[in-house]
Amino acid sequence: MADLSSLKDLAPAQEASAPVHVRKVDAQGRSYATGKRKNAVARVWVKPGSGKITVNGKPYANYFARPVLQMILQQPIVAAARDGQFDIDATVAGGGLSGQAGAVRHGISKALTYFEPGLRSVLKKGGFLTRDSRVVERKKYGKAKARRSFQFSKR
Repeated sequence: MADLSSLKDLAPAQEASAPVHVRKVDAQGRSYATGKRKNAVARVWVKPGSGKITVNGKPYANYFARPVLQMILQQPIVAAARDGQFDIDATVAGGGLSGQAGAVRHGISKALTYFEPGLRSVLKKGGFLTRDSRVVERKKYGKAKARRSFQFSKR
């Protein structure tokens, strides 16, 4: 290129197209995803069924006794309007009950998008596909906790 007039002869660059999301299903007809929240990690399998949700081998209502945690689990299914259409099996470890419920919700959302890529826009709009990156702040030396100082006494 000697000058700017030769730029018009160049071919336009390829448009960056949006990524195509493909259906990911294993041999048994299930889709798998990993969900995370705080220190909890959930492995979630979604398959067509009657709407039965099990967490660590127990019905989700028994594992998560608090109604708030049960509601958190149901959020992506209700948002996608797929209530009673999928059987969900999850194993979750680490963290507390609240973190585990958030991890299972994240895993369910991801697995639903792998099973049915058309649901991605609905779940993304609801904020269910975003991994909540907030974790406990580490303790610093010279401090009682992460930020709290030791009690000060002048005398």
